Amino acid sequence: MIRRFFRHLWESILSLKRNGWMTIAAVSSVAFTLTLVGFFASVIINAAYLADGIKNNVRVNVYLRVDSTDNQETIVNDMGETVPNENYQVIYNQISGLSDVDKVVFSSKEEQLGILKEKMGDVWKIFDGDANPLYDTYVVDTTKPEVVVSVAEEVEKIDGVTKVEYGGINTQNLFKFANGIRIWGAAAALLLIFIAVFLISNTVRITIISRSREIQIMRLVGAKNTYIRIPFLLEGGWVGLLGSILPAVLLHFGYALAYQAINRSLVPQNLSMLSPSYFTPLMIAFLFLLGILIGSFGSVISMRRYLKI
Repeated sequence: MIRRFFRHLWESILSLKRNGWMTIAAVSSVAFTLTLVGFFASVIINAAYLADGIKNNVRVNVYLRVDSTDNQETIVNDMGETVPNENYQVIYNQISGLSDVDKVVFSSKEEQLGILKEKMGDVWKIFDGDANPLYDTYVVDTTKPEVVVSVAEEVEKIDGVTKVEYGGINTQNLFKFANGIRIWGAAAALLLIFIAVFLISNTVRITIISRSREIQIMRLVGAKNTYIRIPFLLEGGWVGLLGSILPAVLLHFGYALAYQAINRSLVPQNLSMLSPSYFTPLMIAFLFLLGILIGSFGSVISMRRYLKI
């Protein structure tokens, strides 16, 4: 039985070679389809993940001026002497005094750089010391999600605050973007899958027609239907498998680049995309599985329509 399977496998490979241009067209169609499916799926899944993170991340990030000493109890004066800081926690007291503020925690730019290095890799080590481009920050937890916007607007008016970031407006834009991608992406993916299945079915149909005499002989000598069908099913599976390779490679490198470029702006807000070490292998496995299913389905259609056995 194993010997028979390998024979069918070899026949399916030879069939791919015999129908060269049709095979290339079918493989290209699957590759293009799966590339777009991988892109849309990555965007939708990460958008939903980030939206959920923003929804549960009831906090405001308050960035202080570069020269801020709000969290320093002592400072060095012009004479080089260490003296008490008269402006110690002036901004902190104004923020914590707001009615809808639950908790205020100071986060130094060194701490934030450490978080970035942990999540983004050692490439951020070049910003150690005086090269650190980040700001000292107050992380503000609000009493409930609904007041995040109003608290952010009040904090932004405080003297000594450079900028304020919060998840509210990002959530709205994220949901709009995700909904648009979900609708148009699903429609485009379905259309492309249909085209891929059509091309694969045509490839297998041409193979069936070219081997019609051989199929008739196999019938005459008593070959079972399953024996005749298997090579065509394997051929479709090969087309789907080959068409999955390019999308998998593009996803592997493309997602890693997107993660490095986008995630660094999300980490300070306590948000993150799905880690490539977790997300990429699952998506690649999904693309290969989908490719094989598309190829096999195309073969089944051809066998049902053109192989009356």
